[in-house]
Amino acid sequence: MSGVGGFFDVPAGGEPPGPGYRPLAELYGSGLDGYVAEVGRRLGTGDRRVAASTAHLGIASRMWSLALGCAALAARVPDLAPDRVWWRLPAAGSLQLWLPEPAALPGAELGTAVLDGNLAVLDGEVRARFGVSPRILRGNAASALVGTLRVLLDRLPAPPCPPVPLVAELLGPGGRLAGTGGFVHEEGLGVAFRRRSCCLYYRVPAGGGLCGDCVLHGRRDRRD
Repeated sequence: MSGVGGFFDVPAGGEPPGPGYRPLAELYGSGLDGYVAEVGRRLGTGDRRVAASTAHLGIASRMWSLALGCAALAARVPDLAPDRVWWRLPAAGSLQLWLPEPAALPGAELGTAVLDGNLAVLDGEVRARFGVSPRILRGNAASALVGTLRVLLDRLPAPPCPPVPLVAELLGPGGRLAGTGGFVHEEGLGVAFRRRSCCLYYRVPAGGGLCGDCVLHGRRDRRD
């Protein structure tokens, strides 16, 4: 999927594409504190809750990109269980992934692959260690999903297998991410997604600000 963009691309099979790759299960376990600390250092914040939420949002974006990209191109999604995905964090740049033994699931299992197979493990650790609420984490998952869909359709307007119904099923009534946000019309911007929780990025000391889908837009009081 390199033609869609690097965020959607992942090496698979063979040897690791470089040194330092370790199972994602390790990141979600003993490696999580160090990873969040590094995200906080790059953000310039000592607030572990802000760093943890930002780290979670970034990982969720990577998982949705791999899964939704494959679903749109081949009607299949990769098995993203933490023991099947390997990772490393370069000195500069975002999380890099590798699938040593890729396994495929039906495209309709998009939510299962990402939410059950991967983020459920990460969510539990982020809640327990850093006190990030389930509401924020579900909002992060929804925000990452919508952002992934937007980028995917910008770069591949007519994929072989339309991804919009899959995303709509997750976000719509009764969906796994129902209630995390809604679509609003903004003058000059068209239709946009507005989440109902805040990822806390506005608390970054320098250059934080509000994300494009932040619930705090138009509010004077900034609460979680």
